[in-house]
Amino acid sequence: MGDIYKALADSTRRKILDELTDRNGQTLFEICARLATKHQLASSRQAVSQHLDVLEAAGLVESRREGRYKFHFIDPEPLRQIAARWIPPEEPA
Repeated sequence: MGDIYKALADSTRRKILDELTDRNGQTLFEICARLATKHQLASSRQAVSQHLDVLEAAGLVESRREGRYKFHFIDPEPLRQIAARWIPPEEPA
């Protein structure tokens, strides 16, 4: 669980998760372009790739290779586990 908090502590990684939430299944190139245009973050592809590695190690991102391309997908389950720790399920009305 500590890896999740470490991964979420970085603002660039949170922005990457925001972008994958907005449009899941992006390539590294697409993520870099969206970070540059929407967030004015001019990170190198290598830097963004390292952020994706941290997110993947924390279980927050999964990647799949299809031919020449590697697509990245958010996995919200670890975030649900964090929320469930402090937010009880709602009772039916």
